Amino acid sequence: MEIIINPSQAHQKTLLERPLKQRSEVDHAVKEIIQLVRENGDEALIAFAKQFDKAELKNLKVSPAEISQASTQVDEDLKAAIQTAYDNIYKFHKACYTQDYPVVETMPGMTCWRKSLPIQKVGLYIPGGSAPLFSTVLMLGIPAKIAGNKQVVLCSPTDANGNINPVVLHTANLCGITEIYKVGGAQAIAAMTYGTESVPNVYKIFGPGNAFVTRAKELAQQEGVAIDMPAGPSEVLIIADAAANPAFVASDLLAQAEHGHDSQVILLTESEDLAHAVNEQLEVQLSSLSRKQTAEAALENSKTIVLESIDQCVEWSDVYAPEHLIINTANADEVANRITVAGSIFIGAYTCESLGDYASGTNHTLPTYGYARNYSGVSVDSFVNKVTYQKASAQGIENLGPTVEKMAAAEGLDAHKNAVSVRLKSLNND
Repeated sequence: MEIIINPSQAHQKTLLERPLKQRSEVDHAVKEIIQLVRENGDEALIAFAKQFDKAELKNLKVSPAEISQASTQVDEDLKAAIQTAYDNIYKFHKACYTQDYPVVETMPGMTCWRKSLPIQKVGLYIPGGSAPLFSTVLMLGIPAKIAGNKQVVLCSPTDANGNINPVVLHTANLCGITEIYKVGGAQAIAAMTYGTESVPNVYKIFGPGNAFVTRAKELAQQEGVAIDMPAGPSEVLIIADAAANPAFVASDLLAQAEHGHDSQVILLTESEDLAHAVNEQLEVQLSSLSRKQTAEAALENSKTIVLESIDQCVEWSDVYAPEHLIINTANADEVANRITVAGSIFIGAYTCESLGDYASGTNHTLPTYGYARNYSGVSVDSFVNKVTYQKASAQGIENLGPTVEKMAAAEGLDAHKNAVSVRLKSLNND
């Protein structure tokens, strides 16, 4: 990785730039895919499955028999690992979720409260590609289960034989998801946006994907369908001091780099010696990776920045707003408490990002590309609407009504004022 020593503050913005999104290259293709799905429904989805996945599909919906068969193809040790991850993720997300809020009497006779109601129809997109993300099924399926969404639709691409990865199906079934469709890419997002003969439309779409999927989700928003968050390539930033183990730091950089060639990894440190030691470890560990070429390409987008202090590293990290932030310093807890912007924070030498990606309990669907400044990661709250309630008794409208009458009159909204006045008059006549 390129090492930059003590850069000036003036170069901060340039040094922390993400790889440019090549939106113009995919925009035309995605719009064409969406239009074809909108016009031709299932016919277009089946044609795209043949074009992109080399699969000859007759039915888009996965049958119960296929789900049952898939489970028999999953190694028992892997099933046990998935169950452990499920238990941890469920425990954490359930504990963090508040369905009913306290009833507040704002003044005598006037009460207000809030309640979480599940979004009725949600869609989950699970990439297939070179690394089928069954872990993302847990990260999206478990919050949906806790929220109690009435309809949960899952779309994922198939292999050339027309089969969704069996571990994806097993994990979906574990999460109680049985409405599964053999659709991938931007066409899956289009199908869940508009609906087809087989695939129902939904009200909110979740899940990661490549540039085509990301652009399709952006366009879905213009049609009134909500999405989990804007997305860019995955990323990690590490703050490490001179005492950090360079092998640990290098392993964390590579764990993120293998996601994709457009991923980015950043190391901030006050130790030039550590920077060089980490580069040596990168060379050693890269040689044994099955996704070596992908990781090497990601490292070309990446850099190590040596600053004067850990305090400066914290300042630079907040400017970058990382999706994942690993703090590998002697006083990691104290440093973590000073961070103001991040998607998810991993504290201490032994807390590698992989733990959160799979099984610690937190969610790995996080804001990228600097969106941690104003978006949160997925939680049960992402799958519900927060509805407010208010209830006035006769005493309540008598107490509050004159205030509202004055405010409505001042805004020139006579009908608003009158809605209060007719009630007060009715009470005075009783």
